Amino acid sequence: MTTFVDRVELHVAAGNGGHGVASVMREKFKPLGGPDGGNGGRGGDVILVVDQDVTTLLEYHHHPHRKATNGQPGAGDHRAGKNGQDLVLPVPDGTVVLDRAGNVLADLVGQGTTFVAGQGGRGGLGNAALASARRKAPGFALLGEPGEARDIVLELKTVADVALVGYPSAGKSSLISVLSAAKPKIADYPFTTLVPNLGVVTAGSTVYTIADVPGLIPGASQGKGLGLEFLRHVERCEVLVHVLDTATLESDRDPVSDLDIIEAELAQYGGLDNRPRVVVLNKIDIPDGQDLADMIRPDLEERGYRVFEVSAVARTGLKELSYALAGIVAEARAAKPVQEATRIVIRPKAVDDAGFTVTPEGEGFFRVRGEKPERWVRQTDFNNDEAVGYLADRLNRLGVEDQLRKVGAHAGDGIAIGPEDNAVVFDWEPMMAAGAEMLGRRGEDHRMDAPRPAAVRRRDREAARDEAEDEYQDFRPF
Repeated sequence: MTTFVDRVELHVAAGNGGHGVASVMREKFKPLGGPDGGNGGRGGDVILVVDQDVTTLLEYHHHPHRKATNGQPGAGDHRAGKNGQDLVLPVPDGTVVLDRAGNVLADLVGQGTTFVAGQGGRGGLGNAALASARRKAPGFALLGEPGEARDIVLELKTVADVALVGYPSAGKSSLISVLSAAKPKIADYPFTTLVPNLGVVTAGSTVYTIADVPGLIPGASQGKGLGLEFLRHVERCEVLVHVLDTATLESDRDPVSDLDIIEAELAQYGGLDNRPRVVVLNKIDIPDGQDLADMIRPDLEERGYRVFEVSAVARTGLKELSYALAGIVAEARAAKPVQEATRIVIRPKAVDDAGFTVTPEGEGFFRVRGEKPERWVRQTDFNNDEAVGYLADRLNRLGVEDQLRKVGAHAGDGIAIGPEDNAVVFDWEPMMAAGAEMLGRRGEDHRMDAPRPAAVRRRDREAARDEAEDEYQDFRPF
């Protein structure tokens, strides 16, 4: 059974915004008391957050589809809809977020680091929010916007200071177990370690983390064995430690050849040339192992490697190795530039930026792109003529009508607003832009201004008189 997963494809969907509502206040003797439709609630976001207690992406391997809750629609009496609940997904420290094309969206390092993987949709405005001096009683409301939905890839890169690399059964897990408090599974057959093990080592005043990278064999960088799955875990390390088995029983292998093969795989993977290297000759407690270590040490030192002879079983040479690694890590930390405080850069739009573009696409067809036009289209209920007219007025005020004329559009030409896969297409009628020709003074409810019938006026007068008499009876002196 799979217990460790360090790469998954996740399908996230934020919550949709709730629709606004078109409602008219109705009270006793006030059948048309004015608009009172509330706004829709915001859709919930999908948020990734680093959690130190999470060490694998296994949960998302089994359940790759995640969706936040939708916002609730508004209601009458100025009641706003409830916002959708954000969906918080914990991920391990060192998780890299990519899109399907491989572009890095976020590098999540450090407890509590967050990334909004899916933005919730805005709630639609109710007709109370759309009312104005000219539009006293709108008979429409805006729709909530759909939440952001996309596919992302999560890759886990272990956050460790020291990476142990070497052939299977070279003793990497044993070395971690004696240098730190980690208790990895250990056996005497290849590929015992199927997941990177991580331990914390204290050497004097320096505390650092150490990890072993399993499965490195010839061809690992091309996907052979387990190496390709775990090579990414050495990318964040400050120092690479070659663990060489000086007591190997395989006749076709020797420690120097093992080192050359592993170095070739690291070189083909790329990006690790500037990391300092240390060589550990392990298993010197075995007589043949000590003899072989004495034989190859001069050759390794001539290559410029710092060489340490250790025995994880006999626990010899460990203190010198631990303090040497601590020194390298401390130097690497000191050499890193101090991170400056985050600067907020404000880039105002150019004065001539209209906020949209109109592009000819073939004979008699034009496409309008821009944040505002596309958002307004998503918010429009096309089954409501008044809402469609309101959209036309907004586009006209933005300048879309004038720009269409400038690029040569004529009545009857096709106009698309939005991307190719999700656009609204209509035939352009220039007179529609103002809206008044089709719908009169759109948004005004003439029932609010029309004279009431005599019977209604008489009923209201009688009701007012009765109400006044009741108040007099309640407050008359004794």
